Amino acid sequence: MSASPLFRVRAVLFDCDGVLVDSEPITNGVLRDMLAERGWAMSADECLRRFVGKTVRSQAALIEAHTGQPFTEDWLQAFYVRRNARLAAELQPIDGAVATVQAVHARVGGRIACASGADLAKVQMQLAQVGLAALFGAHVFSGHDLPRSKPFPDVYLKAADALATPPADCLVVEDTVTGVQAGVAAGATVVGFAPAGQAAVHTEVQALREAGAAHIITHMRELPGLIRV
Repeated sequence: MSASPLFRVRAVLFDCDGVLVDSEPITNGVLRDMLAERGWAMSADECLRRFVGKTVRSQAALIEAHTGQPFTEDWLQAFYVRRNARLAAELQPIDGAVATVQAVHARVGGRIACASGADLAKVQMQLAQVGLAALFGAHVFSGHDLPRSKPFPDVYLKAADALATPPADCLVVEDTVTGVQAGVAAGATVVGFAPAGQAAVHTEVQALREAGAAHIITHMRELPGLIRV
């Protein structure tokens, strides 16, 4: 077995959902329920495949086509309310994420950021809920607040700029093809996270590699050992 690579970096930029917090099954469960109420029934796996790594708003045309009903701001806000209630009741950190962020924070002298495609209030709520908010401080960013979200690089470029670190000196940690594409487009080195035991893990690993991930980890505890400063 070959040794894991070492990446010389000055800063580490984390995605949130699926990397730091196990929110995707919860969020997609609420979305699946609300779409079923509008006549679009699908399995949990299909809902994840269609929507993971994407904002609900960006899929408005798809939702309208399958439900035959208009995508409205009121419906989206109702989704946010139901989603946040479920997250508040059920959210847990990804296994090993808290210890990993603590270790990485120490290794790179605090130069870490969270750069998500989700809305900022949700990201901040989730980080606080799992005990990570203090480690990231003000360096939490959302693609919702920028002209373009993932797979465009904007949120990673903003995070790198806030840390006064060139993107080429940043390591991005992502679990979706959309996110990997964003990190690569920003000019960062990207580590893909594909948890062992997830559905169709081999397909996911290949997809992350094809999107440009330089290395794949299957548990968050592997990350600190990849970083050389």
